[in-house]
Amino acid sequence: MENIFHGLGIALITPMKGDGEVDYDALEKLVEYQISNGADFLCILATTGEAPCLTKEEKDKITDVIKRVDNGRVPILKYCGGNNTRAVVEEINVTDWNGIDGILSICPYYNKPSQEGLYQHFKAIAKASPLPVVMYNVPGRTGVNMKAATTVRIAKDFPNVVAIKEASGSLEQIDEIIKNKPSNFEVISGDDALTFSMIASGAVGVISVIGNALPKEFSRMIRLEFNNEYAAALKIHHQFTELYKLLFVDGNPAGVKSLLNDMGMIENVLRLPLVPTRIETKQKMDSIIKGLKR
Repeated sequence: MENIFHGLGIALITPMKGDGEVDYDALEKLVEYQISNGADFLCILATTGEAPCLTKEEKDKITDVIKRVDNGRVPILKYCGGNNTRAVVEEINVTDWNGIDGILSICPYYNKPSQEGLYQHFKAIAKASPLPVVMYNVPGRTGVNMKAATTVRIAKDFPNVVAIKEASGSLEQIDEIIKNKPSNFEVISGDDALTFSMIASGAVGVISVIGNALPKEFSRMIRLEFNNEYAAALKIHHQFTELYKLLFVDGNPAGVKSLLNDMGMIENVLRLPLVPTRIETKQKMDSIIKGLKR
């Protein structure tokens, strides 16, 4: 298997109505907006999509809506992960994967496995998966960092594990993976703020939060880098520097939902325990966006 998840991937949010129910009409419009403005693939039902707060029935309907609107135009990477290896494998086995192009699976969180435990976890997932697997390393959320040596070991042993979404924040670790990985394995940025640097080092794309609101601008930065036009790409990156911070200061996806609300695309609603971003944060982001449009 090879990695088809290149360029701008969108960590898609889940729009919600004022009463807290999923807004499927807004979801349709959002998917169309992404595809029409430069998204290369969609990453669905992960952290930014508030998946932990959705029911199985909602997840199934969201998947169906996205597949229908996408209609095969861009690949879909769907999240399936957790900290109970047996339960993740069972979910893989019982899920209908028709219309889905790959599985995103996170390092187990909370129970802090060893590096060998991480290896065995992804070994079980690789053996069960009928689709290419993209691992997700995000120690800021999971409490454990999958080291470069473990990532490379998994990549070498299981050819259907085709990439890693790296959000460790360590460019040194990312460079070590890129230097030692097998040719069929690739690195995807999991951090908007580090995407410029990661692509310059050999990453093949990003799974982006900011791309929900600004897919055209962010995809342009990536494409410029792919064309070795680093000065122009760096200029776009620097325009976003403050916005990167503000998007996450009150939690994700509170920041990007606030941006999308300002754009008139969704209501500014999240499910508890998440709440909307603070007014002062919202005002700062709005000021930056207005400056970008001048």
